[in-house]
Amino acid sequence: MPRELDDKDIAILKKLAPEWSEQACSASGHMFQSILPPVSNHFSEDSEDFIRRISRLSTEELTYITDMIRKGEESLGCLPVEDVEALVHYIHDTISPEVAQSVISAYESGNACEH
Repeated sequence: MPRELDDKDIAILKKLAPEWSEQACSASGHMFQSILPPVSNHFSEDSEDFIRRISRLSTEELTYITDMIRKGEESLGCLPVEDVEALVHYIHDTISPEVAQSVISAYESGNACEH
């Protein structure tokens, strides 16, 4: 589901990718519409780097992202499978197994790729 990133989303994106300087995808020129896809696809070197970045988040920020995923407002669709698996494992260990399972369900329901 396309959305416009608000100030909270932008603050989280900057925390995850401090090197980020513009709100558009350099490849497509489109504005980012989610937090995780640009972090995974444009800034992280691999799934270990992706999780290192995710681990910068407070529990409150991670919960916010998981809530957005569960509502279908944060896309996981174009993340590499290994990043999704690492994220789910991190959510399992940081928040709860139930929340991790709900993120898996949201992912399996076919979130479209939205940067």
